[in-house]
Amino acid sequence: MAVSLRGTLAVSFRHVSENSNPQDPSLNAEREAPTEVGAAVVPGPDAPAASKIKLDGASSSQPMRPAARLPRLPGGDDAPTTAIPAPAEPEETGTKPMASVAPQGKPAPQGTPAPHQKAAPATETSMISMRPPAEEIAKRQAAMEKAANTKPVLTRVYQVLLAVFYPVVLLVLAIRLVTSNVFLWVEYHRPGFPADSFGFSTEDRVTYGSYTVDYLLNFAPKRYLGGLVDTVGNPLFLDREVGHMADVKTVIVMAFVVGLVLAAIMVVAMVYLARRSRGGIRRGLFAGSIVTLAVIIGLGVFAVTGWEAFFTEFHKIFFAAGTWTFYTDDTLIRLFPSQFWTDAGLFIGVFVLVVSSLTLAFTWPTKERRRAVGTAGRPGGHGAPSGRRAA
Repeated sequence: MAVSLRGTLAVSFRHVSENSNPQDPSLNAEREAPTEVGAAVVPGPDAPAASKIKLDGASSSQPMRPAARLPRLPGGDDAPTTAIPAPAEPEETGTKPMASVAPQGKPAPQGTPAPHQKAAPATETSMISMRPPAEEIAKRQAAMEKAANTKPVLTRVYQVLLAVFYPVVLLVLAIRLVTSNVFLWVEYHRPGFPADSFGFSTEDRVTYGSYTVDYLLNFAPKRYLGGLVDTVGNPLFLDREVGHMADVKTVIVMAFVVGLVLAAIMVVAMVYLARRSRGGIRRGLFAGSIVTLAVIIGLGVFAVTGWEAFFTEFHKIFFAAGTWTFYTDDTLIRLFPSQFWTDAGLFIGVFVLVVSSLTLAFTWPTKERRRAVGTAGRPGGHGAPSGRRAA
């Protein structure tokens, strides 16, 4: 308002000065007479320069005129007047308030509310930093624990393979211990072993029996046994005896090959479980020892209650009928009597039973082991390092 009044007065004063006639005394008198405009006194041209028109600061004795009494703009009543609307108060809906106008026509700083405006209430927290509800947090934690406890498919497969292959490998290992010259020597020299009623001494048995065991473990043809002769030059083994030992050799070699392959797979499984699953090896061997104990106990009960029937059924599985029966004076019966096979079966059963029992004891899921596995399985648990887990 002060700016508009100043411009209006300047234009009016210039208009009066241009139209004034220096020769007209009436006009000069009017020029010399002071004129009151608004809240200021306009002096004549001869007035000192210090007494200029005061627009913004009026004295206390002369207040500013109301807007209706101000001088009109050039043009009279035809000039349209525009009313300046008062700034509306912002609604309390969180919208950004209008910037107020500072004195002398300068806009107020951004974000500074006008004196008559209310500041918008600040929100307590933003959507980004808002904490999810307790139910959502519980669901996320449950999902994380489930993902941590869920084992990969390959881990479970390897554990099952350990449980299934363990009794087979253990049984093959026991058979390998029986088919050795050490076991043969112990049997022939142990007290109570029956002597040969047809003239073989203990030294003869150790010598001829060692040839038989060596044939089962080497790659020699049938002549390895067929070419042997006794002290008088007679063939030591008959053709049907050599044929049966060839069949036994085939079964033994196949059993050893299968046991070696399964053992290699078990080693691979153990290496994988040691890296990927804490306690995976222990769980697999624990299950395998239970299976082994169940199988060996069942076979042991069957063998003890009817050894002859057990021995017969065992030979029927692997050999053709009529190829594994001999006379009592044949060399195979004289070297390996019924007591030998009874001792061999007992040794295999005891060995498997002891080893599987020790495995069961060392892999038993104790409280401390379950706690260690649970701690390592939880996120942030102190287990094996990332990507590698202890057995």
